[in-house]
Amino acid sequence: MHDIIEQLAEKRKAACLGGGQKRIDSQHAKGKLTARERIELLLDTGSFEEWDMFKEHRCTDFGMEAESVPGDGVVTGYGTINGRLIFVFSQDFTVLGGSLSETHAEKICKLMDHAMKVGAPVIGLNDSGGARIQEGVASLGGYADVFQRNVLASGVIPQISLIMGPCAGGAVYSPAITDFIFMVKDSSYMFVTGPEVVRTVTHEEVTPEELGGAITHTTKSGVADLAFENDVEALLMIRRLVGFIPANNREKPPTWPGQDPADRIEFSLDTLVPNNPNKPYDIKELILKTVDDGDFFELQPDYAQNIVIGFGRLDGSPVGFVANQPLVMAGCLDIRSSTKAARFVRFCDAFNIPIVTFVDVPGFMPGTAQEYGGIIKHGAKLLYAYAECTVPKVTIITRKAYGGAYDVMASKHLRGDVNFAWPSAEIAVMGPKGAVEIIFREDKGDPVKIAQREAEYRARFANPFVAGARGFIDDVIMPHETRKRICRSLAMLRHKQLTNPWRKHGNIPL
Repeated sequence: MHDIIEQLAEKRKAACLGGGQKRIDSQHAKGKLTARERIELLLDTGSFEEWDMFKEHRCTDFGMEAESVPGDGVVTGYGTINGRLIFVFSQDFTVLGGSLSETHAEKICKLMDHAMKVGAPVIGLNDSGGARIQEGVASLGGYADVFQRNVLASGVIPQISLIMGPCAGGAVYSPAITDFIFMVKDSSYMFVTGPEVVRTVTHEEVTPEELGGAITHTTKSGVADLAFENDVEALLMIRRLVGFIPANNREKPPTWPGQDPADRIEFSLDTLVPNNPNKPYDIKELILKTVDDGDFFELQPDYAQNIVIGFGRLDGSPVGFVANQPLVMAGCLDIRSSTKAARFVRFCDAFNIPIVTFVDVPGFMPGTAQEYGGIIKHGAKLLYAYAECTVPKVTIITRKAYGGAYDVMASKHLRGDVNFAWPSAEIAVMGPKGAVEIIFREDKGDPVKIAQREAEYRARFANPFVAGARGFIDDVIMPHETRKRICRSLAMLRHKQLTNPWRKHGNIPL
């Protein structure tokens, strides 16, 4: 018995050392934490229960029998964040570059299977050189096994990926399926083919950072949601994100008691929208003054900035916010913003998070670049997401709601539950100038007549009352009472019951 205990202690020590002290020091020298240090920071102190610490690879080719390390390059287990159950795997770059082997994949799959059984989120800390080449197709099969579980878990349990080192080749597709991707600046990157392959095939000279770094994926591609300065900040922000989302698709989001009164009045909002309809303003000011304690967790802030998405709380309960941003492209919807918002709406719907939509949209972005890029199909993604969505939906039109974009942005026609408008709202097929030039073509050469017609059109349609007369707007509210009216609406909708017709799945326009 004594020998076994000694053997156990030795194996634990070997597993905790990973690739050895030299490689741990190298990891630290790059400004990166080790796999176990990351888990310690992410989870509540002392809550981590590790699984498969002693698992080793089975490969004997290319001298691999001498390269066996307990744990095989990934630390797996479960613990808690703010007392709530979380499953986590953390790839260990000090062990064979964190490369994924058959047994490495088995550990991750086992973890995900259990997370599905008990209904708890999975957080993956990715830091891997890719598939373990020495194992050939076995490691590729391991990736596919992980992908399959990612897909089955999608919409059932939240999945969060944190890229904390290299993530290349087939490895990128597991994070791509998950709900959120965070990256660390200057130490993480994602790409399907690396700079060398790009150079060979396309003759482009590009660095790993330019090709797939954190800034690239949070500003140009939209693959990642947020980029952080270092490992510590990234892990702490994941803890913050987890506080907004439920454990699984059968639970409500977690509520937290707050000190911010639900009926708080914010008079500064009465002057938020400028008198000049062409002058922009910052929609984030409205969000920050509406949410509890000004606490707004924005996602993808540097990508498709003409739309704002993120989580906040109202009266202690998490809410997803979608808002057109007049500061960027006048708040027009385009390909990128439609896709960005649609994915967020679908996440909220899958996990029972109510959606508040602030609307100031003059329409879809015109131009050949948008049409050739498929704005019709991409814009339809947002329409589809809102139409399919069954969680409580509260919509506030602050200013412009023109054309098809009015319909798409959680209108009453797409089963919006409560639709408000501010007195400054303009709900019409298009802006007065464009409408008049079409309706009164014969007066085009007479600027006086055109100005008169424009004033008539504005008086007739550039207000919320025509839509209100048809019941498309439930009430015209003063801006300062926005928070109070939304909170009351969400309280009324707390036990909303709405189901879509049975189907295997819809066919969203991808």
